[in-house]
Amino acid sequence: MRAKDAARLSAIRLIVAAIKQREVDERIELDDAAVVAVIEKMIKQRRESIAQFDKGGRKDLADAEKAELQLLSGYLPARMSDAEIAQAVDAAIAQSGATGAKDMGKVMGALKSRLAGKADMGKVSALVKARLAG
Repeated sequence: MRAKDAARLSAIRLIVAAIKQREVDERIELDDAAVVAVIEKMIKQRRESIAQFDKGGRKDLADAEKAELQLLSGYLPARMSDAEIAQAVDAAIAQSGATGAKDMGKVMGALKSRLAGKADMGKVSALVKARLAG
């Protein structure tokens, strides 16, 4: 507020409002993992909006969403490298004893709690699928 950074203040207020809304709706107090999930959901919404605005030719609105996306991303934990993700996937496959695609849910369940907020779960899912198929 003191820095007069209106865009950052707006993003912070959006995050706080989303967290409080979920806490009120579910009558719980969110832990760190749940807060990260809320921020990830907001980021996913921004990405979808950007795609729609670009498709509709609204560069001004897409740019505003991109700026908000950058600010929201700053509140997530540091992202893991591809090598770290691959290592975690291999460890989870070995731990769960997964042998084929039918065991993908078991592996993803183990990884979701460990990698939430640190890695793109879509990318993780694709890597698990490739490892179990091959």
